[in-house]
Amino acid sequence: MQRSHPYPQGATLNENGCNFSIYAPGAPKIQLAIFDQHGDFQSYPLANEYAGIKHTFIPGVTAGTKYAYIVEKDGKPHLISDPYAKAISRPLHYTLPFDSEKSFKLAECVVVDDQFDWQGIERPRRPREEMVLFETHVKGISKLNPSVPEHQQGRYLGLVSHAMIEFYKQQNINTLQLLPIAACMHEPHLLKMDKVNYWGYNPYLFMVPDPRYAESDAVNELKTAIRELHRHGIEVILDVVYNHTAEGGADGPVFNLKALDQHYYLKHGRHFANYTGCGNTVDLSYQPSLNLVMDTLRYWVNEYKVDGFRFDLAATLGRHGDHFSQDAGFFKAVAQDPVLRDVKLIAEPWDIGPNGYQVGNFPFGWNECNDRLRDITRSFWRGDQGFLKEFATRIMGSRDLYSAANWPYKLTVNYITYHDGFCMQDLVSYKNKHNEANGEHNRDGHGDNRSDNYGVEGETENQTIIEKREKQKRNFMASLLFAFGIPHVLTADVLSHTQRGNNNAYCQDNEISWLDWHMTPQKECFKEWLAQMVKARQTYMVPFIRAFSGEKRNDNRIFWRRLDGSFMEHEDWNMLSSVALHLGLGKNGDELFYCINQTNAPARFTLPSDANQEWVMICNTDSHELHQTIDHKQVLVAPASIAIFHAKSWASYAPVW
Repeated sequence: MQRSHPYPQGATLNENGCNFSIYAPGAPKIQLAIFDQHGDFQSYPLANEYAGIKHTFIPGVTAGTKYAYIVEKDGKPHLISDPYAKAISRPLHYTLPFDSEKSFKLAECVVVDDQFDWQGIERPRRPREEMVLFETHVKGISKLNPSVPEHQQGRYLGLVSHAMIEFYKQQNINTLQLLPIAACMHEPHLLKMDKVNYWGYNPYLFMVPDPRYAESDAVNELKTAIRELHRHGIEVILDVVYNHTAEGGADGPVFNLKALDQHYYLKHGRHFANYTGCGNTVDLSYQPSLNLVMDTLRYWVNEYKVDGFRFDLAATLGRHGDHFSQDAGFFKAVAQDPVLRDVKLIAEPWDIGPNGYQVGNFPFGWNECNDRLRDITRSFWRGDQGFLKEFATRIMGSRDLYSAANWPYKLTVNYITYHDGFCMQDLVSYKNKHNEANGEHNRDGHGDNRSDNYGVEGETENQTIIEKREKQKRNFMASLLFAFGIPHVLTADVLSHTQRGNNNAYCQDNEISWLDWHMTPQKECFKEWLAQMVKARQTYMVPFIRAFSGEKRNDNRIFWRRLDGSFMEHEDWNMLSSVALHLGLGKNGDELFYCINQTNAPARFTLPSDANQEWVMICNTDSHELHQTIDHKQVLVAPASIAIFHAKSWASYAPVW
């Protein structure tokens, strides 16, 4: 009989059967349950042990076999899942209250054969500065797209249907950041209201693709989707949640970790810490917890070929007790890992625990989401006064937080909208949040949205208001795409999708969240304009980001100018609302000229002409069209808008003697 072994943990197949291994120092009587096709099971002892890891080998087990573990809870048998499971048999759900009897009705774990035909397709390995992140929900993006085959709508394979691939190409999309796709359990308060956790930020198992997005086989369908995205040069970033699990609090359900080791979670005495507001905090300073997270991250990269991760509420991952440190064990483990150090790492650099706001404090090699650009840009274009100086700082890459010496490895991730908060259409259509559909009497969701409705709350047929809203959307997108950094775009905003004022649609698995593919001429115009701006960003902005990064960052030219072209003085920052940013590569390389007019009146900007530059407009937020300059020396920029010009290298204009 073949001997079992403690590593790797989980269910590992070979030609003779399957090795089962689980870390369970807190469950001395744990048993393995193997299910047959009728749902009946046979239990097996785990007779072998190494350092708290119990293991056994079961001959004859093949891929597709269902299994779980049985522990004792309050004197009763209780079924739990394998923390290292790679698949589960069906979507997760249960009826309240959850107890040991109902534990046997949850989805079983499934033994997986990791073999997959990648057809020679490799990861695109796109440089950071070329990335434009498009945040996408697997279900929401294709569920209502009539051009996607019905059986693929809302599924992993819907992501790579012909219609969706054409959409990515039309919009110049090169990176998808997928909201969590790891198997998610719905919180008890949602189950009481017959709702679900649509966003997926309540992990049940860390490396199981959620079967609710699959037709029949989540593992192979997700791998197929990633392979086909890579085939078209599109990278995939996974949004991952390692700060808490679905076993919320002391009174919450027991699904696995609580039953296996009481030290998996951070505790204050008998109480579970909750530094996310979502549930008990995973303690990554504890070695088995760190091992679990590291092993699952490597699995996503090795077996699914993902290109990187965005870590939800990532300050929690750097905690040792109540304290955050960029020298935390998790960061060091990632930095030395030969698999993980080669992928993109993006942090949401805060949580709600003590000293939870850690923007700018993550280690080298981590890119961070920058809420400063979001807030300042929203306020600036709304017309709020006193934000010009900080708006300038954010446009230039927030170098007060992220030194250009460390770009692109510490390049800021800029965004105006995210899955949480208003989408862009609602940002310009609602002054207040309208979350009544969430069942919490509009108490949930962020109150500081820095939004405006420009005269009417919600949808309107007033053309003046509509035109103002469209201009503001273009202002936001131009500020995002032509700022130094990695732009993050909400895919919903490409289609001008509205969530009807809901800024916390985490439980709305319906038309509030599913993207509306019905296009109007107005929506189509914005969609086409945005595609042009993403392309312009790649053509004109990326060379500047590269030139302003690292050792050669100080070899370039940066000038802030008044309308007449003269240099701004210190006191101007508190007085002016129309300014120009003049950038140049090296001593005589290509130039960019930003004409920023926050006022409600037209502003006439003087274009630099010291080298007889021929300025070409590459961005104009006043309309969907690009206009020519007045006389190539001056340009009239419309109220509350930005225009950006490009000029080729001075050498292009040098006279031939």
